[in-house]
Amino acid sequence: MTSSLIDATDLLKLLRDRAQEVLLLDASFDLADTAAGERDFESVHLPGAIHVHLDRDLSAPKTGSNGRHPLPQRDAFARRMAALGADEAMTIVAYDRNGSMYAARLWWMLRWVGHAEAAVLDGGLAAWLAGGMSVESGPARTLPPGRFPVRAPLEQTVDYATLRNGLEGQARLIVDARASDRFRGENETLDPVGGRIPGAVNRCFRDNLEASGCFKPAELLRAEWLQVIGDRPSAELVQQCGSGVTACHNLLALHAAGLSGSVLYPGSWSEWCAQPGAPVARG
Repeated sequence: MTSSLIDATDLLKLLRDRAQEVLLLDASFDLADTAAGERDFESVHLPGAIHVHLDRDLSAPKTGSNGRHPLPQRDAFARRMAALGADEAMTIVAYDRNGSMYAARLWWMLRWVGHAEAAVLDGGLAAWLAGGMSVESGPARTLPPGRFPVRAPLEQTVDYATLRNGLEGQARLIVDARASDRFRGENETLDPVGGRIPGAVNRCFRDNLEASGCFKPAELLRAEWLQVIGDRPSAELVQQCGSGVTACHNLLALHAAGLSGSVLYPGSWSEWCAQPGAPVARG
């Protein structure tokens, strides 16, 4: 793929030309109702798509101190993708009906295990329907297991200890993808402590999107992000959110804008606020 995003028209053409070499993964999810994504998938989905579940397929078990959606081990995730039918020769396109917030997490994880041929359907299911393309309903098809080896990562992470040790020297600029009220420590409903990592700046992931739900043009994304990060090279950026999900939306936007190299703090605020003595900023 030459881009991290693919529009509905180009995806339709790709499926017509190379249907057997493309895997569609529907990552739709609802934090308030964890079964909703599967129900919505069975109601309507792209032809031939398979549903992936944020908690079961894209997260490891929670321990109480590792965040709400901890990353699984890379080999465990690769095995799960292979069991669903993913193969190293496939182009994998993720989508959802949630502003691409969960599809972006899947896209990032595919690159994290070294799979370069990954993209997100820009605008998700809504864009596909708006284009008049056909859809299906019912359970997902079952594919034979694929060969999906772990390769050198195309995306990187930073852990709690490293991030905290670097706070004083401001070696990295931390960008928080949560809504501005949660960033300020207000209206926190998902985590037990409200606030932010000291020194972090705010770029809500929804600011990456146009009213249509598609990502803003690359030039506009780049201009807006440069206003956030200033002279910092993108390799000095750390992306975080509440649990390491919508931070991937910011990573996708940066990639689309030609500002690759930022790293993910997977545990994000939900891990940070669970650590004894972790500093908290508010306001």
